[in-house]
Amino acid sequence: MTMVVAAETPPLPADASGVFRVGSSRVTLDSVVSAFRDGAGATAEEIAEHYPALTLGEVYAIIAYYLARTAEVNDYLRTREQRSAEVRQANERLFDPTGIRARLMARQTGQDSA
Repeated sequence: MTMVVAAETPPLPADASGVFRVGSSRVTLDSVVSAFRDGAGATAEEIAEHYPALTLGEVYAIIAYYLARTAEVNDYLRTREQRSAEVRQANERLFDPTGIRARLMARQTGQDSA
């Protein structure tokens, strides 16, 4: 009897924005990789527990994909971080965050007394 081993394609479809999501969930590749590599690093079981939309098999597949293509995934993550910073800066130019807490508290106090 001959056993045939075929490589699994990781469950990473890209959405319309080019963001990779795991399987049919809304969980991003960024989230899983971040949980795996940050700090002490979460185990696959801990990640699956934290993201109930993912199966343990999907989490293992993503971790294996990351380990096999670390440089490529890290480049993708850096690009995502840069894009996020650009969007944040653009939003801050449009909507000045200075004093936002005070404005929100004043608005809340005004609504409470009305």
